[in-house]
Amino acid sequence: MKSHQFHPTVLREYDIRGIVGETLDEADAYAIGRGFATLLRRAGGTRVAVGYDGRTSSSVLEKALVEGLTASGVDVVRVGMGPTPMLYYAEASAEDVQGGIQITGSHNPANYNGFKMVFLGRPFFGEDIQNLGRMAAQGDWIDGSGSSEGREVLHAYVDRLVEGLAGIDPARLSGLRIGWDAGNGAAGPALELLTQKLPGEHHLLFTQVDGTFPNHHPDPTEEKNLADLKALVADKNLDFGIAFDGDGDRIGAIDGEGRVIWGDQLLMIYAEDLLQQLPGSTIIADVKASRALYEKIASLGGRPLMWKTGHSLIKSKMKEVSAPLAGEMSGHVFFAHQFYGFDDALYAAVRLIAASARLGRSVTALRGAMPALVNTPELRFQVDESRKFGVVDEVKARLVATGADVDATDGVRVSTPDGWWLLRASNTQDVLVARAESEEQAGLERLLAQIDAQLAQSGLKRGPQAGH
Repeated sequence: MKSHQFHPTVLREYDIRGIVGETLDEADAYAIGRGFATLLRRAGGTRVAVGYDGRTSSSVLEKALVEGLTASGVDVVRVGMGPTPMLYYAEASAEDVQGGIQITGSHNPANYNGFKMVFLGRPFFGEDIQNLGRMAAQGDWIDGSGSSEGREVLHAYVDRLVEGLAGIDPARLSGLRIGWDAGNGAAGPALELLTQKLPGEHHLLFTQVDGTFPNHHPDPTEEKNLADLKALVADKNLDFGIAFDGDGDRIGAIDGEGRVIWGDQLLMIYAEDLLQQLPGSTIIADVKASRALYEKIASLGGRPLMWKTGHSLIKSKMKEVSAPLAGEMSGHVFFAHQFYGFDDALYAAVRLIAASARLGRSVTALRGAMPALVNTPELRFQVDESRKFGVVDEVKARLVATGADVDATDGVRVSTPDGWWLLRASNTQDVLVARAESEEQAGLERLLAQIDAQLAQSGLKRGPQAGH
């Protein structure tokens, strides 16, 4: 293969993703390997860790990827099937590895797959990914003959997760009773090992890896996917429950009363725990997070920083400002404090246990103490790709002209006496995303009316909900 053309839809902002057999196949995986290896060698690197999730197509794509990497002269460490953060761990903890690629469809439907990448310890996204496409089209690849070897990292990875409880008296944790739902995703085997090493009593659901996801879709940010976990926690009267997405880099949680603890609410718990250990720290959250989170961080003496949505963007900002903690509404949580700074839902689960113990309050009590706000879920509606960013710019210009309180970090986030509303363009789909939050339902209705009025002025209306 001298050159390669990718389907125009697969080279995304944060990863490479497509429908297997339609927009993504083994030739793509091979070309990604060639391009990534060429860039790594030009930067002085020689070895890449490769892992894959439990989808039915993942092992085939992994084989083609490894062939591409070795054909451009890079040595490959194959860590096998596991969650994405296990691959990140393999890259971050091994001195002889300079890059990492995980084959994963994340939380997408079973017929999707894709690639998440780390390059010399930093996220590989945006222009990096577009560059792979240009290199493939030109056949701009170094030739070589690298080797490949298997390396078992699962046990070392799980041992590293358990370190999140360091310094906590095990007796304080022995009475804990926790429910877990792996959703038949790639985190299942790691979760089984982890819970054997944790104090307390653990009840596990769907840890068998099955790329067809027979029980429910593995996206814990949609409440309907937490129904089995809620039933388990209620049936066994457990303290709380944890769920994972398909590749284990996003966490979902419920308390002992079955209330969802959303991503920004989890961050409120982590922030309170962290700021006792590292006073005055900067803590990052994305533009979709609740005002209550930013106020909580500030009230605890921390420095809240609102940043753009997207795990690669957040990771990059964390490094720039040396933030020990960051998170997103979507359940990506990043600990640089006592960890590596990447998003790991299993580690986030361990840190939730640790936070509850150090703060001396149950997860249910921590959730119950949070302000009762009314908000919309993420409202996603289809807008033509060529129009989505323009609409946001039009809305911003009109609002600024009227003197509105606008934060333009990522789209427009408008603060009013009723609360706040957000309108932003998705980086990965032909979709506009809206969200609003108020202290009361009437206020929320007024915020939604403002969104609708702005859209109408740009010739749009909030149409039917678009899928992920």
